[in-house]
Amino acid sequence: MLYPNQTAQRLRILMLADDCNPEWHSLPALVYNYICQVSKYADVVVVTHIRNRPNIEAVGMGNAEVVYLDTERIAAPLYKLAALLSGDPNTAMTLKVAMGYPSYLAFEWLAWKRFRNELKAGRFDLVHRVSPMSPTTPSPIASWCPVPFVIGPLNGGLKWPKQCTSELLREKEWMTFIRDAHRWMPFYRSTYKRAAAILAAYQHTGEDLPAIAQPQIFNFPEGGVDPEVFTMPVRHAKERQTVLFVGRLVPFKMPEVLVRSFAASPILQQHRLVIVGDGPERSRLEQIVAEAGLTDCVEFTGTISQSQVGQLMRESEIFAFPSIREQGGGVLTLAMMSGMACVAVNYGGPATRVADGCGVKVPLGNVEELTASFTQELETLVQAPSLIAQLGKAGRDFTATHYSWENKARKTIEIYEWALGRRQEKPDFWATSASSQTMSNTVTKLFSKKA
Repeated sequence: MLYPNQTAQRLRILMLADDCNPEWHSLPALVYNYICQVSKYADVVVVTHIRNRPNIEAVGMGNAEVVYLDTERIAAPLYKLAALLSGDPNTAMTLKVAMGYPSYLAFEWLAWKRFRNELKAGRFDLVHRVSPMSPTTPSPIASWCPVPFVIGPLNGGLKWPKQCTSELLREKEWMTFIRDAHRWMPFYRSTYKRAAAILAAYQHTGEDLPAIAQPQIFNFPEGGVDPEVFTMPVRHAKERQTVLFVGRLVPFKMPEVLVRSFAASPILQQHRLVIVGDGPERSRLEQIVAEAGLTDCVEFTGTISQSQVGQLMRESEIFAFPSIREQGGGVLTLAMMSGMACVAVNYGGPATRVADGCGVKVPLGNVEELTASFTQELETLVQAPSLIAQLGKAGRDFTATHYSWENKARKTIEIYEWALGRRQEKPDFWATSASSQTMSNTVTKLFSKKA
């Protein structure tokens, strides 16, 4: 029997996506785009929160059927309490994830009540939890449902750098010291014991998961791009290059490093630094700029639209991202698709996002060490337009190959087939061409060492 909107010969997937919104920055928009693309290759029913309904209904959800659940009676008070305890919407993210635990359990319970009969009747081949992406948030439905359960892409588990204690305290990340308590939360072990496939965005995420889960882990970075939307811009030679930063102005993103690099370098002062974003660090950064006399070469735009960010990326030459604890770094993907030469810290998500030969990676360090490293690398780039062009093209080619939504959707279908026992060889996210074999072998080795 075929259910409404269901076609023969295609996998039937129930997707759980509490955060899924085409208009919200970062994770909700990534989840939305990912599900829309997967729905081209499978029959998808997505379960999401009622708060996402207006924006989803305005543009549709690809080929997916959407079911909305309402847990606001639980979620709203917890959100307000987390905001009160953190004191700032941009800090104490670990606290906010922890405070969301009860409301997400309620979300999955409602999803189970709504679909348990259809799951038992065989409507779906498997269940896939796409969001939340935090590996610390368990899924009780993994134990309840009678079909294989897939989770991810998960992103988390990156340790705070020991040399950056000051930034940790300014981020109000005191819960970092008790983060491992999540391993004793109800449903945590059963989630990973029962999961047929686990999509872990990065090495640090996979290593943070229980040993019992290692054989089911796939390296599968979160986020993606549409190469047709990000056409390669034509850049003309300019005497004054633009160095761009995009992100929340919070301590761990380290925008201070770029301001101090410009303050320390007469060479960089001949060029331009544009800082996009807002947050608690802005007033301090503006003070440093004023005291150093950098108002002619450093510009703050505040928060701007995604289309404006895209335009700036097409007009700028260098993307500088000194974040010291970046779990993912999806903004680097957008920058590389725009043909920018990227400079990032070789730690966390950026270490994978910026592949060797596709950008510049500087060693992790404290503020002074990072300032010295970024100053040196940025000075080299602004004086070498041909190197900027070379890195920009290499970064774009790498990103278009691996991070296109099309590629990610096809890889997801391969993982589904493996989880269902229809495919013997374990799929490899990176194995799309001979040129990717080195990275494929490296990642496979890293992700299998606990297996």
